[in-house]
Amino acid sequence: MIDRRELLLNPVEDISLDDLRSMKDSLRIYEKIYGFSAEAVYKASKVLQDMTRNADLKFLSFTANLVSTGLRGLFADMIRKGFFDVVITTGGTIDHDIARSMGGKYYKGSFDLNDSDLKEMNIHRLGNILVPFESYGKVVEDTVRKFTPEILNEKKEWSGYELLWEFGRRINDNNSILKAAYERKVPIIVPGILDGSFGTNIFIQYQLAGLRLNLFEDEREVKDRIFSCKESGALMIGGGISKHHTIWWNQFKDGLDYAIYLTTAQEYDGSLSGAKPREAVSWNKIKPDAEQVVVYGDATIILPLIASSLIN
Repeated sequence: MIDRRELLLNPVEDISLDDLRSMKDSLRIYEKIYGFSAEAVYKASKVLQDMTRNADLKFLSFTANLVSTGLRGLFADMIRKGFFDVVITTGGTIDHDIARSMGGKYYKGSFDLNDSDLKEMNIHRLGNILVPFESYGKVVEDTVRKFTPEILNEKKEWSGYELLWEFGRRINDNNSILKAAYERKVPIIVPGILDGSFGTNIFIQYQLAGLRLNLFEDEREVKDRIFSCKESGALMIGGGISKHHTIWWNQFKDGLDYAIYLTTAQEYDGSLSGAKPREAVSWNKIKPDAEQVVVYGDATIILPLIASSLIN
């Protein structure tokens, strides 16, 4: 069996928009190549530029697995620089962001490691990312336990997004999504907030300390923003509940005006994750004349490319 210390040598590093400056010129190359996926990558960059310039309500939705990678810092930077007004994501995003912000280290690994050996070494595997036991659950649990008394001194009942702002307010890590959202007052909406370590520990604080979570206030916040905007757009990375919640609420304003899907899912099984923008048109979730594109590929490769278009 490989030694634990040999596995945990190279931590995952977060990136920012500044790290992508040299990639911006690559988009012109993809415009020239044009064929097949190159067209979609270039088109996504143009839709993203148009959306961030013109839409008065901009959504960013993504799945939690990406927060275990260096994309975490990119998400935080795009939020901090004002490119998005609402974030919709999953419970694991909060887990990974808190764990990594509060001292937990994630490491570069391999898809091919023996998982039974990893279990004996007290290491979780998330794809090719290695998460030592001590870097995850205990960090989240200790953080919730530490911050909850201070938060409850202000009030007992919180909306989900306001509670997450309170955690972001107490985090001292510029790569933190929660910190960036608190600083910009961008609501992070997590419809499945109880699905993960953070949610379980919040439930424990409900039982022990009387903390109450009012998720209807999260829905009211999204509803109010949707009903008062003129144009809305969304960059949706991955599928599942975060993607659906984004397009679901936009149907009430007759659909998104801009839509970028970045996914590895296919539509043949009828899943929401694999459904293309044209299907959302039939549900009134994307306008028939919307600027829209679907890009197939791994977000750790594609997102830095299209995000580089945001750099002036």
